[in-house]
Amino acid sequence: MSTPVSLDTIRLAPKVLLHDHLDGGLRPQTVIDLAADAGYEGLPHQDAETLGSWFREAADSGSLERYLETFAHTVAVMQTADALRRVSAECVEDLAADGVVYAEVRYAPELFQEGGLSLPEIVESVQEGFREGERRAESQGKLIRIGTLLCAMRQNARSAEIAELAVRYRDAEVVGFDIAGPEAGFPPTRNLDAFEYLRQRNAHFTVHAGEAFGLPSIWEAIQHCGAERLGHGVRIVDDIKVDEDGEVHLGRLASYVRDRRIPLEMCPSSNLQTGAAASLAEHPIGLLSRLRFRVTVNTDNRLMSHCTMSSEFAALHETFGYGWADMQWFTVNAMKSSFLGFDDRLAIINDAIKPGYATLMG
Repeated sequence: MSTPVSLDTIRLAPKVLLHDHLDGGLRPQTVIDLAADAGYEGLPHQDAETLGSWFREAADSGSLERYLETFAHTVAVMQTADALRRVSAECVEDLAADGVVYAEVRYAPELFQEGGLSLPEIVESVQEGFREGERRAESQGKLIRIGTLLCAMRQNARSAEIAELAVRYRDAEVVGFDIAGPEAGFPPTRNLDAFEYLRQRNAHFTVHAGEAFGLPSIWEAIQHCGAERLGHGVRIVDDIKVDEDGEVHLGRLASYVRDRRIPLEMCPSSNLQTGAAASLAEHPIGLLSRLRFRVTVNTDNRLMSHCTMSSEFAALHETFGYGWADMQWFTVNAMKSSFLGFDDRLAIINDAIKPGYATLMG
């Protein structure tokens, strides 16, 4: 018999996460502890539960200023090697406890230099934390592997420097590159030198596109920059027309994205907070999944969105009726789309994902 679908049983399912920001996933108590260590006095609350609620409410406010303020607090307490190691190790523990078997966690090294750390020191500290987290998870019977994505902030003109850093550390589980930050006014084509460098070195990269900005952002990311995946990509739905009788018409760009199997790193809860969708029922993930785009489900910022991979799947189950077969489809999509080598991707699909879902489907 198939196991009933609930939040608790979804936690047992093997999951794959491609879009998760390190500075958006801290434990509230860790923020408080690190603030005390750093002498940072800017936190709005000193109680972990109250602080966690504040992060969620600020992110839910609909105000971009309040949303960005939340990251000012997390970044402020992550300016030492010890802090970066702790946050990274706890990130892995939390993902493993939620049943994640593979995750690509991203962050922008340039944001953590206020305390004097060099870019290599930042990357090495985070990688040490990730490896420690993997060891802790294994000691608790949870196998998880973490790949790192290094982000460049698209407004800061340091993308070539960060791209070189990603290539330098790619044999240390830095699996790719990303650009993040405001889409409007900062098109991905401002970073063409970085993308050209990455392509010439056979390196992987994804691009935040089609979240706050529309189809031109997606077109530039794919056709000018050569993005292998799209961070969010929800606005691809603007190139799809659905008639009153239900007939669907794909525009040229939507057809290209679907035909080429370009992965969409969709983050449902986060998209509601930033206004990319009005409600979960209206989120493009429903239509895009039905049309069999390469859709993946992700958390984006677990602290700000008060979510986990399991809670995202539970919400999709409740809204769209997705069951174990659908969750396996999303998970295999994500694993196929990861920046790990082919043999490693196949091993996780065959050794962890398929057996895990087979058990749940009965």
